[in-house]
Amino acid sequence: MELRQIKYFIEVARREHVTEAALSLHIAQSAVSRQIDNLEKELGVNLFLRDGRNVRLTPIGKVFLDYMEQAMKVIDDAKREVEEYLDPEKGTIRIGYPSSLANYTLPTVISAFRAEYPKVKFCLNQGAYHSLIESVIRGDIDMALLGPVPKNIPKIIGQVLFHEKIVAVLPKDHPLAEEKELKLSQLWNDSFILFPQGYILRELIVDACRQVGFQPKVSFEGIDIDAIKGLVSAGLGVTLIPEITLIDNLPRSSVKIPVIEPNVTRSVGVIISDQRQLLPTEKLFYNFLKDFFSKIDSFQH
Repeated sequence: MELRQIKYFIEVARREHVTEAALSLHIAQSAVSRQIDNLEKELGVNLFLRDGRNVRLTPIGKVFLDYMEQAMKVIDDAKREVEEYLDPEKGTIRIGYPSSLANYTLPTVISAFRAEYPKVKFCLNQGAYHSLIESVIRGDIDMALLGPVPKNIPKIIGQVLFHEKIVAVLPKDHPLAEEKELKLSQLWNDSFILFPQGYILRELIVDACRQVGFQPKVSFEGIDIDAIKGLVSAGLGVTLIPEITLIDNLPRSSVKIPVIEPNVTRSVGVIISDQRQLLPTEKLFYNFLKDFFSKIDSFQH
């Protein structure tokens, strides 16, 4: 079994089309077909069901694909390990993040890190909370910044970096817009603008409302923080979002007000897989994250 056969097999399996796989690999379609045939003969099984140049995996082909994708991740990690062993300050970090950390937290920490290690590259992946956790488990990304930090998730190690307040954002013409602070119960009759079902920030806000005895009425949904802030600014409802997302970015037609009852906060941190060791460049950034926010926390206190 040759490495190129595995690469060709994975590409054909993903695209379910031999010609498209060949174009992606920049080689002749006949060469891809020949190597797949050789692989099947060596294994003694059919990996694909064929319909012209369209193909789909057989049941044993699906099992083989799972193992081969894992094997290629191991090989890629080994190559990166060697490269980063030679010079950890020139490696690449694959990191995921949600939209709530995209405007301030992530750029701030990456900017500070690159001031010290300018040759390190980043591959950034924005995604929803649960999909980022799955991506770390699968090994598609090396780590993810998340809030709140998940607890008791198999195959995941979570490190809390800091805690942040969740504040209310109201249109400027809202009856409570002049208040210095709010009890969440004061918004029981308002229309809320939240993330869609399944987003962790929505769950956090709904749980906080239930703590004080009401179910929020959701009038609109937005899939990122900026969309939600824009809808509030347009006067379509109120929301609760992390205060850090409002730094230098509070729409003019809205106001932010601290919530004092209940005190709504979330942990923010980084998650990594417990199934593999961090590569040298990843470890460099992981330790930098902990040190960076530890210094900020000690300064604030």
